[in-house]
Amino acid sequence: MSQTLPLPTDVRLMNFAAAVLGTVFLVLTLGSGAWWLLNHPMFAIQSIQVQGEVVRSHPASYRNQVVPQLKGNFFTLNLSQAQEAFKSVPWVRDVVVHRVFPGQLRTVVVEHQPMATWGEEGGNFMVNEQGQVFEAPVEDVDIEKLPRMLGPEGSSTRVVAMYHVMVPLFGTLDFKIEKIELTARGSWRVWTDSGALVELGRGTSSELVERLDLLLKTLPQVTARYSRTPMALLGADLRHKDGYALRLRGVSTIEEGPKKGPEGSRR
Repeated sequence: MSQTLPLPTDVRLMNFAAAVLGTVFLVLTLGSGAWWLLNHPMFAIQSIQVQGEVVRSHPASYRNQVVPQLKGNFFTLNLSQAQEAFKSVPWVRDVVVHRVFPGQLRTVVVEHQPMATWGEEGGNFMVNEQGQVFEAPVEDVDIEKLPRMLGPEGSSTRVVAMYHVMVPLFGTLDFKIEKIELTARGSWRVWTDSGALVELGRGTSSELVERLDLLLKTLPQVTARYSRTPMALLGADLRHKDGYALRLRGVSTIEEGPKKGPEGSRR
């Protein structure tokens, strides 16, 4: 009959210590191997492939602005931070970044499509169809063909939406919108390519449309009374309750005398 004797305490402690040391050694070995693997030059980001309809963002911009912001290698690179680095490039609206083993980044870039300049003249701000204001070199576009938009901070989406409402209305008389502004007090102004300033005032979109529709439907008859066409319009004030005030080129309702006022006509 065999009998198993318990190991002495010192032997059991030695076995436990050996097991712990073996585990620590294994962890250190795996850790050092992983560290070597993650930091090996073969896994450094070696190239960036840019896809998408890239028209205005330049390769030099990616090299000079994005590359210095990329921290880590193929395995350790933070893709969210990499996306923000790409978005810092002028004209880039959105981007998706993918890893391609062993050391490449593949990006799909969406550029801003400018629909208007934003703010006062002389700046580099523009607004896209989504109503986003962005900064980019204006010399990259023909700004003479773009309307100008102005408004308080955070109002760009409203201004773009109102522009789209107004364009077809002005187009009924072949007017083109050259500039549209939402003032700090919530009043709307529109300048046409013919040089006319239309004061629309405050109100909802439907209220503004109603006022403008009245002007555009009656303007040909009013200007015809003075042997003029609608293109003679210099200014229109639609903020009156029961009508509007006009200024027409070459037409004045002010009597000749020592006091002279602006040209004008009142419907």
